[in-house]
Amino acid sequence: MYIAEAFVGEGPNAAHINLFMGPKEGPVGAALVSSVAAPRMGYIPFMVIHKPNVPVKPATLFAAKVDLRGDTHSNMTWGPAQAGIARGIQECVEEGTLPPEAPEEWCIVAGVWVNWNADDEHVVYQHNYEAIKLVIQRALQNYPPAEIIKEANLNPGNPFYTPPIRRN
Repeated sequence: MYIAEAFVGEGPNAAHINLFMGPKEGPVGAALVSSVAAPRMGYIPFMVIHKPNVPVKPATLFAAKVDLRGDTHSNMTWGPAQAGIARGIQECVEEGTLPPEAPEEWCIVAGVWVNWNADDEHVVYQHNYEAIKLVIQRALQNYPPAEIIKEANLNPGNPFYTPPIRRN
């Protein structure tokens, strides 16, 4: 199983993806099936598609990390966020980033954050496209290495909070 995360962009149109990827017969496949079989109120996992009746391969579950709120947020999630992810995964297949067996034998669970205030469909699309490509590359490279984790622990922060700098 491969695991990674990527954050691309800033403000309400940023993209944040947590990725779990691996063979269908493993824990990622079990998670995909159980997520679809037992959705939670407000969180509707769905299969990523290129267009109706043409799913992404490897099979990819879009698991929204926030509840859908209103038409604009729902449309940003189902529309440009999903479309960017579909395009990025297909390019990873075509470019050989994913191994040859991945389209038929692997699956992906993508935990995707779309801000409730997202307001630019083209930016949401672009950021999710970039984030899925980045997160797949990171997963396959077991990113981050230990030295980056150590540095981040000394100087932590994220887009929503940066604690006081630690000095050692």
